[in-house]
Parts: sequence; C-alpha cells; structure tokens
Amino acid sequence: MSSTPPRRAAAGDAPHAREAAAVETVRRRVARAFAPDGELAGAVRGFVARDSQRDMALAVFDAIVERATLVAEAGTGTGKTFAYLVPALLAGGKVLVSTGTKALQDQVHGRDLAAVTRALGLRVECALLKGRQNYVCLHRLARAEREAQLATRQDAAHLRAVLRFARTTETGDLAELAEVPENVPIRPLVTSTRENCLGGECPRFEECFVYKARRAAQAADVVVVNHHLFLADLALRDDAIREFLPAVDTVVLDEAHQLPKIAGEFFGTTWSLAQVLELAHDARAVGLAQAADGAPWVALTQSIEQAARELRLQLAQAGLAPGARVALDRIGRRTALAQAVGAIETSLAALASALGANQGRDAELDALAPRVAALRAQLAEWRDAFTGAATDADPSEARIDETVRWVGVSAHGAQFNATPLAPGEAFARVRAQQTQAWILTSATLTVVQRFDAFIAETGLVEARTLRWDSPFDFARQALLYLPQPMPSPLAQDFAERVADLAWPVIAAAGGRAFVLCTTLRAVERVAERLRARMREAGVELPLLVQGTSTRRALLDAFRRAGNAVLVGSVSFWEGIDVRGEALSLVVIDKLPFAPPDDPVVEARIRRLRALGRNPFVEYQLPQAVTLLKQGVGRLIRDETDRGVLMILDDRLLAKAYGKAVLASLPPFARTRSEEEACAFFR
Repeated sequence: MSSTPPRRAAAGDAPHAREAAAVETVRRRVARAFAPDGELAGAVRGFVARDSQRDMALAVFDAIVERATLVAEAGTGTGKTFAYLVPALLAGGKVLVSTGTKALQDQVHGRDLAAVTRALGLRVECALLKGRQNYVCLHRLARAEREAQLATRQDAAHLRAVLRFARTTETGDLAELAEVPENVPIRPLVTSTRENCLGGECPRFEECFVYKARRAAQAADVVVVNHHLFLADLALRDDAIREFLPAVDTVVLDEAHQLPKIAGEFFGTTWSLAQVLELAHDARAVGLAQAADGAPWVALTQSIEQAARELRLQLAQAGLAPGARVALDRIGRRTALAQAVGAIETSLAALASALGANQGRDAELDALAPRVAALRAQLAEWRDAFTGAATDADPSEARIDETVRWVGVSAHGAQFNATPLAPGEAFARVRAQQTQAWILTSATLTVVQRFDAFIAETGLVEARTLRWDSPFDFARQALLYLPQPMPSPLAQDFAERVADLAWPVIAAAGGRAFVLCTTLRAVERVAERLRARMREAGVELPLLVQGTSTRRALLDAFRRAGNAVLVGSVSFWEGIDVRGEALSLVVIDKLPFAPPDDPVVEARIRRLRALGRNPFVEYQLPQAVTLLKQGVGRLIRDETDRGVLMILDDRLLAKAYGKAVLASLPPFARTRSEEEACAFFR
C-alpha cells in the first residue's frame, strides 16, 4: 500500500493533472468493486449489489482524498463496513478503524478485512489493538502467583486459568479466555495500567503482550481499535496509539453514535476506591519484596485501606446506597466526607515519604511515586470540592457549569467523577489538530433525518453529512404493533402490563423474541410475569434473563434454542446481530429516556436551560431516539428476515413528540390489532 493517499487536484491545476487522473482511476475501481459483477460479488458469499453501498463508498473515498470529515448514516443492511473498507484500502496509506464495541472490533479485524482484501487482491498487514487492561501482564501475573492471597476459591480458580492461558496464548488477549469474566476480582492483579506498567524497565518487557500488540500496530497498514482506546489516546490518557496516530491517513469511527457519551467519560477525570486499594496492595507487595527494611509497608498500606473503608462508610451514612449516582451538590454530610477524603490523602502522603526515602532501590518501587502523586492531587481537588459544596448556594439556582462532579456507589466501592457537560468542544479541538480524513458512521445518527443533534454533541460543525436509507423492504418484512390501549409508563404495574400484552404475541411467535427494557428492575419484573404466564398456558419456552449469565452466554443460548425469549436491558439494545427466524419479535417496553435525576443528565439540562436552549428537544429526545433506533435495529438484519416490532409506551401517540419518534423509525407497516400482530406469524 502507498504511504499517502492521492489528493484530488483543483480544476485547471496542470502540475497535478496526472495525480487527478490517478485519483479518478482509483475512484472508478471503488465503484466497480460494488457492481453486480464486481470484485466483491465474485469473492464474497451472499454479496448483493446495492446503490446505497456504492454511493457511500464513493463519498468515503472523496473524503479521504480531500482529508475531510464525513458524517454518514447508513441504514441497517447498507453494508457500511465494506463501504468504508474498500475505499480506505484502495486509497492507500495507513488506516485506523475504531469501533464502539469489542464485538464489532473482532468482526472487522477477524472477518471483514480478510474478505475485502481477498476480494480486492490486496496484501495488507492488519493489526488488532485493545486497551492494556485486556492483555495479561506477565510480570503482575507472576507476582499474583507468588503472593497467592486471594479472597475466594473462585478467585484462585480464575488465577489458575489465567496461568494456564499465559503459557499457551500468542496474543495474551483475555477475551480468548471465556472462563474468566471481565469483572472478576483478579483481573486488576493480572493486567496492567498506564500508571503501574514498568515499560522498558520490566523484566518481562521482551515478552510483553501489550508491547507486542503495539509493535504489530506500528507496522500494520490497518489498525483496528475501539472508541475507548481511541479516546483515551486523544485525551492523553495512554500512549497506545499516540506515536502513530498523526501518521494515519484515514480514521474511520464506526458505531459513531456512541462517541458523545464516551467522550464525556474520557475528557473528564475519575478516581475510585478500588484504585486506592489497588495502589495500597501494590505498595505493600513491592515494598516487602524489594525494600523490606525501608519502611513499615504493612502499617502504611493498612492505614490507606482503613481510610478508604471509612470513606465508603461515610458515603453510606450520607444515604448513598449501592447503585446510586448522585451529584456532589445533592450529597449530604459533605464536611464528614471532606474529612474522610483528607484522611486518605494524609495516609498517601506518608506512603509518598516512604517511597522518597527508598528512591532508586527498585524500578517498580519508583513507579509507585507518580501514581501516589497523581491520586493525591485528585483527592485534594475532591476534598476542596466537598468543603466548597458545603457552603454553595441552592443547587437549583440557574448557573452555567461546564463540569459536574458526581459520585457513583457500588456494593463495596465508589467512583468519583468530574464530567464535562460539553465534551463536543474538546472532541472538535482534537479533530482540528489532526490532518487526516475522518469518517464517522452509524445506522443511527439522525432524528427525523436530521444530523443537528449529533453535530452539536460532537462539535463537528464543518463536517459533511450524508445519509442512506436501509435497502430492506420494511413495509413487507415487518409490522409495528402499538397495542390498544397502551399502558402509561407511569403506572405502578407497568412492567406486569408489558408482559401481559406481550405474551399473546410471544406465544404466537413461538418464542423467538427479545424483550428490551429500559431498567434492570423492569427486566426482573417482566421476566417473573412471563414465567407465570407460561405456567398458566402450559407452554415451555426457554426464558433467558439478563444477570443470570454473561451477555455472550445468553446470546449463544438464544441462538442455539431457536425458540427462546430473552429479557434484557440496555446492553442488549445494540451491537447484537441475530439473523433469521431465531429472532422474529422485538418488544420494547418504553421510550429509553435517560433518567432526569442522573447527575450528568440533570446538569446538562440545567446548563442548556441557563443558555436559553431547549434541553428536551436538543438533548433528551435525540438521545432517546438514537437508543430506540438501535433497539429497533435488532429485528430486521437482512432481506429474508421477517418480524414484529412491539412498543408499549402510550407517549408515542399521546405526546406531540411521538410523531418525531415514529418518523425516525423505518417505514414499518403498522397495526393496533393484537389479532393482526399474531396473524403475522401465521
């Protein structure tokens, strides 16, 4: 592949006429690749020539040549992955593809790139790069094995599994180790972070899976990452791709509808009690191993752990239950919380002194010092914030804040966040610093066919915007069923009514259904009611419920069963592809508006109002429509799929904005008759 993509010459620019001709030659090849008798048709099983796919590919090629920013919505079935891979590969240069989910990241790298390069007859080096928390750290794994101080037998079993895996794996990617889930306690013990990585000082550096992956990415023509890694790099959180990002000629951001939310996370700051405890654990282990005579490491780190537990207790006494997400200015007992945060900072100061006294004795011990310093700085900010908030004015008073501080609490931990309320400004500034072409694409970027909300969220006001409708015949392939009457989402028994109204259609479909809820609590109630209805009817259908197993395991079970009913929440609304008859009914309980009391949502609403803008029209409604379109998109995945979409929210018909919501959905045939909905399956 050439190192730099061709640029389109201006009209009448004689010195560049030859280059312009070369560009046009490549452009014609892009178009031909998507012809009924083109290269893709000849090499890709099931390929269907679509004008929309070809036109998108040409638009992507033009943006690459001109190093422009293109925002492209391509309806389900357009084939957007091929529509950006073909022009990106034929244009030449280095390509970075970033996806919103690891599932799509694996699909692009493991399947789509291979298919396109084979069809085009290209020899292209491709690399898959994930964040370092996805790879086994051999140094930390060895230390975890030596210490062997694990809380449960399950933790010990997971550690043994990772040890076996590390001896045979070529990549070190823990996604290949299905028996150790992502959220198990040992994951931080066997992986690294930017803060605790020793880099070139590590005794296992030459074997390091992270650096092997990065070296492969440096040498590759195409690198596939995910948005979390991409944005961590843009926000200067990691050095994973910073060295080669400026040299990339094309950046493709697939599943781009996720970018505004993820950008909010990465352009803000966060620290957690788990981070504090992990630092204490590392300091004790390294101190005792490398400088046992240098300081009272056990006492120092126990002091940190005790202070962290005291802060968690103070949060509970302030009324923050597990699962709570509360803005700083709505938390009580802030003076006590400020003191508890200060106590952790004081304990860390003592550890910092001990590390300073032992500086130079060991590289890993020295690496702890900047971690302590960075965490102390964040703690000091939060101590001052708690102290200042204790004397702040009424939080309901209109003011224009650019950041919201909030606390999220789990069963045993807590996370302290400072989230920007206009992350698009930071995102746009970063984009302006890059010279390559950027292609942002998704099936769900518009509301009533307009990009206004997405452009406002990302700040990409200079971007070109184009959209292509899905090629599917929704009026023939699918039916939108809005029951009559529809229940109010405010009703106390709403979840039970959802299950009661959905059951006849589920029974008529013989299962084969997703029931998508907006909350985990609704998932439990809907599932329980469906169990009761199945017992009453004497019907046995596999009922799969979020929380009873991993998402991957539930989806595998759903596909194998062929007649299952899966009840899930937001994690099942997008990034899932179940084709054919196994999924023939999608039930959505209500419009997925973000909870207005969520600290980030509440703060953004307050900010927009203070600016004299309409937060519902500009923010809340577009967010809900985007997620609804993702959920709806699970139903029809190819030309042969058929199915019923059922939505049970009376606001679709009772509220004026319901028309905008319906106008944003595919053009389904529509009914309010249960009999017609059930008859669809006959």
